[in-house]
Amino acid sequence: MLTYIHFLFLSFPIFIFIFSTSSSTPQNLTLIGSAHFTNTSIILTQELPTCTSTSYSPTGRVLHSYPIRFFNSSSNSTVVSFSVHFTFKITPPPPPCISGDGIAFLIASDPNSLPHSNGYIGLPDSPVSDPFFAIEFDTSFNPGLGDINDNHLGVDVNSIVSIASIDLTSNGIVLKSGKRITVWIEYKHVEKIIRVWVGYPDSKPQHSVLNLPIDISKVFKEFMYVGFAASNGRGSSIHSIEKIQFHTFDSSLIPNIQMETRSSRTCLICYPEDPSFQDSDSAVWYDRRKDNRVLELAFGLLFVTATIIIAASLVMVYCCICVNKRCTPDQPQMYQFQETQIPKKLKLADIRSATKGFDPNRIIGQGASSVVYEANLPFVGNVAVKRFSKSNQTSLFGNQFATELATMVGCLRHKNLVQLQGWCCEANELVLVYEYMANGSLDKILHKRTNNSVLTFQKRLNILVGVSSALVYLHEECERQIIHRDVKTCNIMLDADFNAKLGDFGLAEVYERSTKKQRDATLPAGTMGYLAPEYVFSGVPTVKTDVYSFGVVVLEVASGQRPVNEDGVVLTDWMWDLWEKKILIAAADPKLMGRYDKVDMERMLMVGLICVHPNHEVRPTMKEAGRMLRGGMVPELPVRKPVVMIQSVVMPSEMMGLGGDESDTPWSTPRTHFSKGC
Repeated sequence: MLTYIHFLFLSFPIFIFIFSTSSSTPQNLTLIGSAHFTNTSIILTQELPTCTSTSYSPTGRVLHSYPIRFFNSSSNSTVVSFSVHFTFKITPPPPPCISGDGIAFLIASDPNSLPHSNGYIGLPDSPVSDPFFAIEFDTSFNPGLGDINDNHLGVDVNSIVSIASIDLTSNGIVLKSGKRITVWIEYKHVEKIIRVWVGYPDSKPQHSVLNLPIDISKVFKEFMYVGFAASNGRGSSIHSIEKIQFHTFDSSLIPNIQMETRSSRTCLICYPEDPSFQDSDSAVWYDRRKDNRVLELAFGLLFVTATIIIAASLVMVYCCICVNKRCTPDQPQMYQFQETQIPKKLKLADIRSATKGFDPNRIIGQGASSVVYEANLPFVGNVAVKRFSKSNQTSLFGNQFATELATMVGCLRHKNLVQLQGWCCEANELVLVYEYMANGSLDKILHKRTNNSVLTFQKRLNILVGVSSALVYLHEECERQIIHRDVKTCNIMLDADFNAKLGDFGLAEVYERSTKKQRDATLPAGTMGYLAPEYVFSGVPTVKTDVYSFGVVVLEVASGQRPVNEDGVVLTDWMWDLWEKKILIAAADPKLMGRYDKVDMERMLMVGLICVHPNHEVRPTMKEAGRMLRGGMVPELPVRKPVVMIQSVVMPSEMMGLGGDESDTPWSTPRTHFSKGC
């Protein structure tokens, strides 16, 4: 069953969700030729059972069922701007079969004028009277059509011969890799420029691969159909689309027919209609005009919202009672919640079965207070089971387990946070169940001795941008401010596509934003090498202590060096020394073998240094740090590492148990002490 979620913005600042369900395929998309729906994607062309045939295979297309108005010819109103954001995959056949033609984003005035076979990515192979516009991702090399190679992006206007082509190989993109590829296309009519970004991750690349001046008012008719086309020609590939978002923006258009009423919504074409696919970069395109049906549904929506809030509150109350009273097997189980995003209380028997009795061979991670197992739960799939040490349970009930459960059960939802699936506090076992991350921790991948080419510079940059986004969410966007206190590469997990997710909230501190109460000094918690100097000396965590830890992670990711190496050299001190000698680029990880832009690498290192500035007031916020990583201006750094005097509330020797070798004065220059990082 597909769930459609429409987002509408009223003229007053209220954000409304409209839910509707359908057991059938989407009614606003039309499939043509070999195209068909699956549970997770739209398949445009299928791999052929045999590749010995010399005939052309069918073409597949998917088009929005209704034409979209791009301008009003009668009133000469401004041509609308538009953006499209989609993810596709091209799976090549095994040798000796050849690949298909490729896939194209298509805007056409008359779908019936397009060919139904003969390849050419489903586009006309000769000039046509009915205009069309396409961004093609071509995987076949046909010199007669002006192709530059079999891995290029082309812009087609009324002809299969591209008016502009870009070699994607030089941008690190291989169309026939079988990997998910995400594309962003934007046209702003005021500039009359079309821009295209292409990347493997879901985060938008910093630089576009194409900036082409074009006036679509000279190409388009008033109404055009939007969709995708693909063909195999004499080859055999699976061309599939997993996600689509198409937006138009023009405040001058006044809805007067059904088609335009559809166009007034934030997402004209959205498959599947999933809010997690939206990103802030495309937010400027959202059309904020009223939908006439909003008020009719408002009261029903308020009722649904209230019900969800009450249900979530009951879960949190139950969890708090469970943590304080130590759950026992005879307590009622909470499987009645069907919403998959609400963590569930699980039975210990089910967890034991999924982990094969906590089989040591299933261990995928181990810390001071817990062991993590890979497991497979029925109806859920692969998960990571975090089992807390029995020897530490007494203290953990009021600390790490309780903190992590209470923090995560509050339904923190962000694409760069590891999501809690369930929990168990039964008998003498304390267990948290998280989503499974196929590539494990960043620490293991980064410092792995083999397969050093896995973490390219672009992947490292995307990982850091993802972690910064998660910390912005915790610091600024949650209802209650959350300070993580243990940001390090061990707690950054990587999914199958190397997208980063921050985890382990066992040391997190949660604060009400409305209170003005001064934060109390505590014994510093975390990992030495990642701790901000003022936190070590004062014991007071702030958002800037998380920024410092993030800065250490940035330097670690850029250099491939641990925060404290085997010889006791502190990474931050070494970086400041290189900066003072004006050879900061020498810190770049040799495993990258120079495969990076020196300006981008130096920027990354400078962002790390500004984040670990000894003076916490000079450090940026996480939002500013993320902006710098994406290409924003980095503030000027001092010529050498500053010396900052910090007053100690709790003496370092008392906090760290390192003996009394520190100065007797409550004022001293911060020193770094070492302990095992992960």
